[in-house]
Amino acid sequence: MHLLSRLCFADGDGAVVIRFMLYSRTYCHLCDDMLAALSALSMEQAHTIEVIDVDADEALVARYDELVPVLTASRDNGPARQLCHYFLDEAAVRAFLAND
Repeated sequence: MHLLSRLCFADGDGAVVIRFMLYSRTYCHLCDDMLAALSALSMEQAHTIEVIDVDADEALVARYDELVPVLTASRDNGPARQLCHYFLDEAAVRAFLAND
């Protein structure tokens, strides 16, 4: 897995409990748009956004190739859940965040 970038948004004690993974590729304007929209989304929970280059891993290409960009999320290192692809689904992100 090739990590392109990691953005951390921690609360006061530095605990990060929400992990977003954006499966992306270089020269992908939809990927850039989804990252910008997710970064601009006002979230009170501490979280990270990891941008993963699907083209660096054959298994990721096989899984996500035609769907890129794909956004998944996990809580407290639990299993990841796919939230959306192509465009940010703000309602799906907010529903995930609200589901404690």
